[in-house]
Amino acid sequence: MAVIINKEECIGCSACINSCPFGAMVMEADKACMTDACTMCGACVDACPVGAITKEVEESSVKIDKDAYKDVWVFIEQVEGQIRNVSHELLGEGRKLADAKGQKLAGVIIGDGVESFAKKVFASGADKVYLIEGPEFKNYSTDGYTAVFTDLISTYKPSVILIGATNDGRDLGPRVACRVGTGLTADCTNLGIDEQTGLVAWTRPAFGGNIMATILCPEHRPQMGTVRPKVFKRPEQDFSRTGEIVRVVSKVKSQDIRTKLVDLVKVCTTSCNLEEAEIIVSGGRGMCKPENFALIEDLAAVLGGVVGASRAVVDAGWKPHFHQVGQTGKTVGPKVYFACGISGAIQHVAGMSSSDVVIAINKDADAPIFKVADYGIVGDVMDVLPALIEEFKKVKAC
Repeated sequence: MAVIINKEECIGCSACINSCPFGAMVMEADKACMTDACTMCGACVDACPVGAITKEVEESSVKIDKDAYKDVWVFIEQVEGQIRNVSHELLGEGRKLADAKGQKLAGVIIGDGVESFAKKVFASGADKVYLIEGPEFKNYSTDGYTAVFTDLISTYKPSVILIGATNDGRDLGPRVACRVGTGLTADCTNLGIDEQTGLVAWTRPAFGGNIMATILCPEHRPQMGTVRPKVFKRPEQDFSRTGEIVRVVSKVKSQDIRTKLVDLVKVCTTSCNLEEAEIIVSGGRGMCKPENFALIEDLAAVLGGVVGASRAVVDAGWKPHFHQVGQTGKTVGPKVYFACGISGAIQHVAGMSSSDVVIAINKDADAPIFKVADYGIVGDVMDVLPALIEEFKKVKAC
C-alpha cells in the first residue's frame, strides 16, 4: 500500500497538512510532501479537495484457499491440574463467533493425562475437542507446544484461533502465527464480526491506550488473537453437553524440546493473583505514600481479597508491576472492586470496568471514578479505610 502525491495537480492548499494525525505532511516549494512519519492511514487522501493525493493498493501476493479454513478454536490453557478461567471465558465468546459464522467451536487441549478436561470444555460450549497427550507435554514448553499446535493447524485448518493473553499465551501465540504465516492481534479487549467482510473484528488498545483500534485479517488464515483475561464473563456451564474428541498423535519427541523444567519457584501466590480474585482492593496515588498501603493490605486481608494498584503507584515504585490494574497492567473482573484514592483515568477504568460491584473512595467528589462506581464514599482514604476495616472485623466476628 502506498500514498502518492501528484505534484502537478497539488494546489498547495495545505488541507492535507491539517488532516494528518501524525504530522507526516509538510509543504515544500508550495507543494505537499510526505515524511518518513507517514503510516499510510489515508487521512490526507480524503482531505485533498482536488484529488491530488491517492492511495495505491498493491495486489496481494498471498494465494490461499480461505474456504478450506473453518471453525473457531480456543487454546485450553491449564496450570496445576486446572483449566485457567480465561479459557472458559474464551469458549463463551468463541461460541458467539462460531454461531455467527455458522461453524463449530473446538477446544485444543495439550498436556499429559488431561482427557478429563474435555467434559469441562464441552460444558462451556465446545462442540469438539482436539486432544494431544504425552509426558513431554506435562509442563508448558515453547518448543513442544509450538510444534504440536502448528502441526494441528496445518492438518485441520481452523478459521479462527483464540488464545488467552497470559504469560504462556503471549509466548505461544506469536510463535505459532509466525510458523503458519498469519498475523496475530495481541492483548484484545473485545471481539466481534465485521458486518461488511464477515471477518473477526479484533479490538485492542493502541497508542499507549489512548485509542481503541479494530483490526481485521483479510488475506491470511487462521485469524489469530490473544485476549486478556477477565474482559469477558465466564459462561454458565452445562454438563449435559457432549461432543467429539479427536485424539491426535504428536510427532514431537522429548529430545525436540530444548528446555527442561528444573524447579518451580512461586514468587507471586494468591496474594497477587488479580485475574482469579473475587475481591480486589486497589490503591492509587491518593494513598500519598507507600507506607499507607498497609491499610489497603489490611482491608484485603479482612475481606479475603487481593491487593491491586494503579499505574501511578507502580511507576512510583510503591508496588511491583504484577499488582497493576489497567490497560498496561491486568484486566480484572472481580465480584467487588475497591478503588481507594484512585482518580479514575480511562486507562485504569478499562482494566476494571467489568467488575460486578465497584466501590470508590476519594476525597474529590468530582473524580471520574465515581462515574463508574456503584457505591461512592467522598472522604479521605486515611480516615475511611480504618473505619471500614474495623466494621468488617466486627461483622466477621459475629
